[in-house]
Amino acid sequence: MTTSGSGPGLIRGVARTAAVAGTATAVSNRVSRRQQGRWAQQAAPEQPDAAPASPPPTQSADDPNNTLAQLEEFGELKAQGVLTDAEFEEQKRRIPGS
Repeated sequence: MTTSGSGPGLIRGVARTAAVAGTATAVSNRVSRRQQGRWAQQAAPEQPDAAPASPPPTQSADDPNNTLAQLEEFGELKAQGVLTDAEFEEQKRRIPGS
């Protein structure tokens, strides 16, 4: 006694549908990953072949040019009202060689 619509034919049909759906999903995922890779390559900035620029040389604390530059900077901050007279004097005392 078999009911209508059941049996090996129905199971085969379900299995075939599952296999087709699984294959379609796998292909779709592969295409998506490939497309994302292409987009990432297009969005990434091109890297120059040249070596990176070296940082500017640092000035030592004993360098008179560095001391003068610091004093000028603090003088400008004082003139702009950012530093008070007391703060300016304190910063001057912290500069070696001034």
